[in-house]
Amino acid sequence: MHWYEKLNQYFPIEEMKSKEHMETLLKERSEIYHKDEGPNHVLMYVELENFIFIDYLFVSKNARGQGLGNKLLEKMKRKGKPIILEVEPVNYEDSDTEKRLRFYKRVGFQHAESIGYERRSLATNEINKMEILYWAPNNESEEMIFEAMEKTYNLIHTYKDKHFYGKSYQPVEEVLTFNLESENSNILEDL
Repeated sequence: MHWYEKLNQYFPIEEMKSKEHMETLLKERSEIYHKDEGPNHVLMYVELENFIFIDYLFVSKNARGQGLGNKLLEKMKRKGKPIILEVEPVNYEDSDTEKRLRFYKRVGFQHAESIGYERRSLATNEINKMEILYWAPNNESEEMIFEAMEKTYNLIHTYKDKHFYGKSYQPVEEVLTFNLESENSNILEDL
């Protein structure tokens, strides 16, 4: 099965970039947008000078629980940069969301409680709320993580969006918010 089909079957439509968008990023932004693919995984990530953003991490069902996800993240951690990713909030009707969050907590990720992320899906026109998790090897601040998310949104998520989707995503200031006094609770705390 093609790497895009694996991602498309696993991730919700609201979170998926089009195949054309991702292939264009791999071609036109090849210095920063990367694919690591094997028989049981697909890892799409952005690597900039001071952080890594994991766009998609897929491990096939038959390989889960064998340490593959951990190995892939360890490879990223060895670069010594903060690692950032977006996750769905816990959905108790979908046990995968809780398992995913438990996994990220176990491998040392923290919840960026001060960062809000809500984006209107161009596929469904519904507001999609995501949470930001990060691994900070040098105790990087949530403010630094927020700035990295803004950069990722502008460089990757909205890259040629009007061309690929016929319309543009919202500007970054409507999607990402930063509030140190946020009322958000730590989604990893009760896991």
